[in-house]
Amino acid sequence: RYEQREDFAVVIQPFFRNTLLPLDSTSKPDMSFFAADCFHFSVRGYAEMAMALWNNMLEPVGEKQTYNNFTHDRSKLRCPNPEKPFLSTRRNSGFENSDVSLEKTESSVPYWAVIVTAVAGVLVGSL
Repeated sequence: RYEQREDFAVVIQPFFRNTLLPLDSTSKPDMSFFAADCFHFSVRGYAEMAMALWNNMLEPVGEKQTYNNFTHDRSKLRCPNPEKPFLSTRRNSGFENSDVSLEKTESSVPYWAVIVTAVAGVLVGSL
C-alpha cells in the first residue's frame, strides 16, 4: 500500500516473533520481567522490549533479529551507523526494485477465533 511513497513506510519489526520466556537461575520463569498479573510486562520487561524494538528499527530489512534474549544488558542497545543514520525501511535496505512479494497472505487464525477470544477476555476480566 505504501511502497511507492517517498515520505512514509511501514516496516514489520519481528523482535518478538521467536522470543522465549526469560528464566531465572533455577530455570523457572523470571518474574521480575512481569507485572503482578503475570501477563503484562514490568518496568524491566518493557525496558527489554523497548531496546529490542529500537535495535530492530536500525537493522536492515531482511536482517532483523526475530528474538529478544532478556539479558538486561544496556550494552546491547545499538546506535545508528554513521553511514546509515536513519531507521531501516525496504527502500533504504535495497529492496525497492526487488521481487519480494508483499501480497496479502491469509491469516492462520480464523477471524471468529479473535472475536471469541476477545469476548472471553472481557468475561474473564469482568469476573
